Formats: sequence, C-alpha cells, structure tokens
Amino acid sequence: MSSTTHKPTILSNLPPIFSMLHEAKTKAGLTFEQLAQKIGRDEWYVAAIFYGQAKPDKQDIERLSQSLDVRINYLDEGLGDNFFPHRGLGEFPPQDPVLYRLYEVLVVYGYPLKHMIHEKFGDGIMSAIDFEGHVDKIEDPKGDRE
Repeated sequence: MSSTTHKPTILSNLPPIFSMLHEAKTKAGLTFEQLAQKIGRDEWYVAAIFYGQAKPDKQDIERLSQSLDVRINYLDEGLGDNFFPHRGLGEFPPQDPVLYRLYEVLVVYGYPLKHMIHEKFGDGIMSAIDFEGHVDKIEDPKGDRE
C-alpha cells in the first residue's frame, strides 16, 4: 500500500485478508462503485465485503479475484466456506466524525423515524437484512460544509 493511501484503523482489528483486499483495490485504482459494476453487485454490498460485514458467494470471490488480480485461493481461504461476517465493528459511540454523524442521526431522529414506521406499517420492527443504501452528493445552494 502506498504511503499516501489512508488505511482505515478498523482494518488492524480484522484478519489480514481485508487489508489485502483494500491494497488490491488501491493498486487497481478502482472505487467501490466501479468494482461493484465489474462484479455485478451493489456498491454498498461490495464495500461491506471489504470490512467483513458481508459474506461473498463463490461467484463474488471469482469476480473479485479477476477484477483485483488477486489469486483466488487467497480469497477462498479468507472469505470462503469457513468465513462468517462479523457485524457491528468498532468502538461505540464511534469516534470517526463521519460515523459519529450517522450515529447522531439515530440519536436525534431515531424516535421520530420509529414513530413514522409504526404509523405507516403498524407494530413491528424494521429489518436491515435486505437493507439497500446509496451514496450520492446533493448540492446545497448554501455551499458545502468544510
């Protein structure tokens, strides 16, 4: 990994396969969006694989191997049949400013969101099992915050 590339701190707590994935992605010069297009998956799902939050299937592993020029046996060993995702990584509350702001959304708007879910769908819970997310920039007429 080049010295100009930031290595997410959380990777130091994960098995080495995840640092290797990040290094291969950096070397290939791909974004998660570009990699997702190459392997036929959602950008969010692909990013989750890179942090041990999602379990790639056999086809995902083959396509990652081809797209990142990583030997398939490394990916099979690290992410194959014996790998199980570990969800909920990191300290709580998060110290990273971006993660903290997402946490803040739930702290500030959690109960209003819960109430709206109950009004629209009745008693029950919301599931993140089939969660989909998209990251897009929306221009603010007042300008970006720095």
